Amino acid sequence: LRDNRIELVRASWHELSISVSDVSLSDEGQYTCSLFTMPVKTSKAFLTVLGVPEKPQITGFTSPVMEGERMQLTCKTSGSKPAADIRWFKNDKEVKDVKYLKEEDANRKTFTVSSTLDFLADRNDDGAVVSCRVDHESLNSTPQIAMQVLEIHYTPLVKIISSNSWPEEGQSIILTCESKGKPVPEPVLWTKDGGELPDPERMVVNGRVLSISFLNKTDNGTYRCEAKNPIGRNSTEYVLIVHDVFNTLLPTTVIPSLTTATVTTNVALTTSTTTSATAISTRDPNALAGQTGPDHALIGGIVAVVVFVTLCSIILLGRYLARHKGTYLTNEAKGAEDAPDADTAIINAEGSQVNAEEKKEYFI
Repeated sequence: LRDNRIELVRASWHELSISVSDVSLSDEGQYTCSLFTMPVKTSKAFLTVLGVPEKPQITGFTSPVMEGERMQLTCKTSGSKPAADIRWFKNDKEVKDVKYLKEEDANRKTFTVSSTLDFLADRNDDGAVVSCRVDHESLNSTPQIAMQVLEIHYTPLVKIISSNSWPEEGQSIILTCESKGKPVPEPVLWTKDGGELPDPERMVVNGRVLSISFLNKTDNGTYRCEAKNPIGRNSTEYVLIVHDVFNTLLPTTVIPSLTTATVTTNVALTTSTTTSATAISTRDPNALAGQTGPDHALIGGIVAVVVFVTLCSIILLGRYLARHKGTYLTNEAKGAEDAPDADTAIINAEGSQVNAEEKKEYFI
């Protein structure tokens, strides 16, 4: 061997060693060692030289890419022997559906390997890291990697967040319009029922935030938030319904009341009689104490008490009238109507008061 890269390391009757520096593919082949004894002894060995793949490169990416466009990224490496293996990853997650191509180099010893990743650009891929990894036995478990950060432009994504899930009259509400897009969306536009905000004094817009104070029924409607960027525009809606104020009655103590009914009957005789009947209705002082509830419960209780008192009064009045119903005699006699004066009427009266016709009178 006559090559300055080949050096004799050890020579003895039992061992002969050489070293080859700066190994190249041309060094690959069969080497023979001969020991000149009687007879001559020889030994052969085949040297295989691995071709180390070059650092891979990713081509086909143009920045930025619009959402929905098709992307084709190609990873290529040359000089590998045997042919290297290429694998694709997106954010450390391997992508399986790729195309693989292997070509023999001009020296007929090494290979050029390429792989193509084909996919549609999506907003979720914005900022994702796509990497191409080359594995080969010559790299001693340390693969070569090429990386590309994706930049995807897309229309805004809009969402409205409310600070109050059950808005009532007199309260306030804050509506926040969250918009995400690339490029960053311009300041959002707030509208109500397809027009401008009707009450700028109560409806204040600060950037992406709409604040409405002192809510009332006129604030009911559909509020729209619209965001746009150079790629396009998008909007979302929020339906506001202002509810009535929910009243909660505090505990109430009811003071017992005294109800008196008086019935007076006058009888027109020589003497007058006046009779009074008094009915007292007293409610249980603990009947309504401590009760709480909405307005209709309180109204129902009051109506029940009024009906009860009215019925008691009617019953007492009926009993009183039943007791004072009777027959009364008057000083009228037959023929008295023809007398010129009262004395003559008494003299000419037929019969006495004992046999006089009875007239019944009822006083209510």
